[in-house]
Amino acid sequence: MRLALREVALAFRRAPLLGTLGIITIAFSLFAFGLFGLVAINIRAALREVEDRVEIRAFLADGVADAQVETLMRQIARIPEVADVGYVSPDSALARARAELEEFRDVMDGTFLPASVELRLKEGARDPAAVDALSRRLLTFPVIEDVRYGREWVEKLYRIRNIAALAGSALGGVFALVALIIIGSTIRMAILARAREIEIMRLVGATNGFVRLPYLIDGTLKGIAGGVLAVALAWGTSAIVTRSLMRTVFFTPEQIVLGILTGGLLGLVGSWLSVGRHLRGVWRDA
Repeated sequence: MRLALREVALAFRRAPLLGTLGIITIAFSLFAFGLFGLVAINIRAALREVEDRVEIRAFLADGVADAQVETLMRQIARIPEVADVGYVSPDSALARARAELEEFRDVMDGTFLPASVELRLKEGARDPAAVDALSRRLLTFPVIEDVRYGREWVEKLYRIRNIAALAGSALGGVFALVALIIIGSTIRMAILARAREIEIMRLVGATNGFVRLPYLIDGTLKGIAGGVLAVALAWGTSAIVTRSLMRTVFFTPEQIVLGILTGGLLGLVGSWLSVGRHLRGVWRDA
C-alpha cells in the first residue's frame, strides 16, 4: 500500500497538468450530476410543500352540540393517518370566506356556512387511496354530514409526484453512467501515458493486482477531489440562484458526504475498468 501511494504521488509530480486536468474533468462531470440532483431535491421539496396542504374538510350537521364536537375531535385525533385536527365554527368559516373572496363580500352578508372539522394528514397518508378511505371513514360518524377534499387535485398531485420520481430515477441513472464514462476515459488517459511502464512491470513479473493498485488509488483520490470540487461548484450555483431568482434547497451534510464518496466510487470503478482493459490488451500483445 505504501509503495502504491508513493507511485500515485510520483505520477502526479511527473505530470501535474494531466492530474489536475483529470480532477477538473471528473469535477465537472460530477457537477452536472450534482446539478441534476439539486433540481430533483428542489422539485421534491416543492411537491412536499404542496402535499402539506392536502387536507380533508368534514362538514357537521346543523345543531351539533359542543360536547359532540369535542368527542368527535378526540375520536378523529386518534386516527393514525391524522396529523392535526381543528374545528371551524360557522362564524369563522364566514369570516374566512369573506377574506378569501373579497369581491363577494356584499353577497355573503347574512350568509350561513356550516361548521366543519379540518384534518391535516401525516406524510405517507396523502395518496388518493388513503385520502379517499379516510373520507369514507369520516362519513360513518353520525354528526358528519358531508366530506370534501378535492379528489381531482389530490389525484393530479400524486401523478405528478410519481412522474417526477420516475423521471428523476431514469435521468439520474443516465447522468451517473455519463459521469462513469467520462471518469473512465480520464483515468485511461493517465494509464496510456504510463503504458510502457506497465508493460515493463508485467515483463518483470508484476501481478495484475500490483499493477492495478496505484491506479485504483489514483482514480479514487481523483474522484473524491472531483467530488469536493463539484460540491463547491454546486453550492456556488445554488447561492447565485437563491440571490438572483428564488430560494433553493441545498444538499444536507449527509448528502454532501454521500456525493463525495460517490465520486470516489465512480473513480474506483472507472479506474478498475480502464486498467483492466489495458492489461487485457497487454496480454494479447504478449
